[in-house]
Amino acid sequence: MTAIQHYAAYRPRPFVPAERADTTILFGGLTWKHERLIQGAFENCGYRAEMLPNISREDLDLGKELTDVGACCPTTFTTGNLARFLKQRAKTEGKEAVSNKYIFLTAGACGPCRFGQYHESYTMALDGIGLRDFRLFLFDQTQLDQGSLPGGGMEINLPFSLGLVYGLLCGDILTDLEYKTRPYEVEPGATDRMLVKAVERMYEAFRHRPKRGQKWTTVAWHLLSDHFTSALRDVKKMWETIEVDRLRVKPIVKITGEFWLQTHEGDGNYGIKRWLEQEGAEVVPPPVAVWMDYLIYLGLGKLEDRAAIDPKARKKARMMRLVARVYRWSYDRLRKAVDGVARPLPDQLELRRLAAPYYNFRIDGGEGYMLVGKALSAHLHKHAHMICELSPYSCMPNTMSIGAMAGVAGKHPDLLYAPIEVKGDAEVHALSRCQMVLTEAKRRAQKEFEETLEKAGITMEEAKRRAAARPEMRRSTWNVPHRDRVGVAANAVLHLAR
Repeated sequence: MTAIQHYAAYRPRPFVPAERADTTILFGGLTWKHERLIQGAFENCGYRAEMLPNISREDLDLGKELTDVGACCPTTFTTGNLARFLKQRAKTEGKEAVSNKYIFLTAGACGPCRFGQYHESYTMALDGIGLRDFRLFLFDQTQLDQGSLPGGGMEINLPFSLGLVYGLLCGDILTDLEYKTRPYEVEPGATDRMLVKAVERMYEAFRHRPKRGQKWTTVAWHLLSDHFTSALRDVKKMWETIEVDRLRVKPIVKITGEFWLQTHEGDGNYGIKRWLEQEGAEVVPPPVAVWMDYLIYLGLGKLEDRAAIDPKARKKARMMRLVARVYRWSYDRLRKAVDGVARPLPDQLELRRLAAPYYNFRIDGGEGYMLVGKALSAHLHKHAHMICELSPYSCMPNTMSIGAMAGVAGKHPDLLYAPIEVKGDAEVHALSRCQMVLTEAKRRAQKEFEETLEKAGITMEEAKRRAAARPEMRRSTWNVPHRDRVGVAANAVLHLAR
C-alpha cells in the first residue's frame, strides 16, 4: 500500500515583524533603473531589499526544466531567474538560511493572461529545487493600501505603494533620457556612464524620502513636494553635459507588445533594444507608466458601464476620473523637471478610439487595445518610422492583437510593422525578421532627410554650419521641435531652416 498525497495549495509561512531586520526582500521583473529606485523606496520603509540579477539565457533553460512546458517565455524566464538565484544562495548559505532569511515579493493579477498564474510556476520551481519552505508573497497591482502580509512583517500601505509608483515614474523619465540621447552621443559611452550617476542620485532621493504618518498627508506630500522634482533637476544639469549630434539620420522604432517583453532589457527579448541601436536606429521604449494609466482607465470603463443604474458606481467613476487626471498631472510634473525631454503619456481615450475599428476595448486581457492604438498613434502622428511588437510564444492576448493588426496593415499599407514572436531561444530568426523591416525604415528615414534638406533649401554642410552656431542643439536636454517629420535629423533641419 502507498499513501496518497493529495494536492495542497502553496501557502507561505508568516513573515513576522521580528524577522524584518534579518530578512531580505527579493524582487525583479523590470529594468535595473526602475529596480534600483524601488530598492531605495523599500529601504526608506525600513526593509532590506535586493534586486534579482538580470535575466540570462541560463534562466530560460532552468525555467523549462522546472515549470509547465506550455508556459510563455516571460513566465519561464522569470521563474528560472528566481530559481537560479535561490540555488546559488543555497550553495553558499544553505537551504535553511535561504528559506528563513529571504522572501520574494511579486505582483499578482487575474484574467486570461498567464501573468495571473506566474506564482504557480514559481511554486513549481520551489518544489523542483527543494525549497518548498521558501516564502513567496503576492500583492495586488491595482490597490495602493492593502494592509499587512501574512504575519505582519511587511505592510503594503500608502507610503510603501507610492514609493513604488514614483520609482516607476522616475525610472521611466531616466529611461526616456537614455534612449533619446545614446543614438546621438558624440562620445561613445557617455550616456551609459551618466545614466549610472543619474540613477544613484535618484536612488538616494528615494532612500531618504521624508516619512509621513497619515494617509492623506502622504498623498499630499508626493503630489506637492519638490523632493523628486528637485532630484530630477539635478539629473537634468548632469545630463545636459552630454554632447550630441542631432543631424545623424536614424530610423525611429517604437517598441510595443507584452508588458514584460517590451520593458525588459536583456536576454529575455534578445537584447533587441540595444541591437536596434547598434543597427543604427533610435528606440522609443514603452514607459511602465502607460500600463498603470491603462489599468486606471480599465477600472473606469467598468464603472461607467454600471453608472446608469448604480449611483455608487457613478460616484466611484467620478473619483476614478479625478485619479486619472491627477496621475497624468503627476507624470507631467516630473517630466517638466527635465525640461520635458521625456515623452508625454499617450491619451488612453485616443488609443481606444484608434483601436476601436479593429479591437474592442472591453477585451481586457494582456495589453488590450493598447497594442493596436499605440501603433496607429505613432504612425499617424509621425512619431516612429516603424513599430516593433514583441509577443511571447503562445500568448493568447497578444495573438489577438497581432490578428487585429492585419486589418490595420490592410487600411494603412504604409505602416511598417514587425511582429516578433519571442520564444527565448530563436534569436537569429527573430532578429532577421526585424532587420527586414528595419531596412525599409532606414530607407524611409534617409529619403525623408534628403527631401527635407531640399525643401529647406540648404545643404548638409550648411546644416552642420548652422547647428555649430547654436550651442543648445548640442545639449542632450534640448528638445528638437516636432515639425511634421518623423526623424530627429529631419526635424532639426526644418528648425535650422527657420
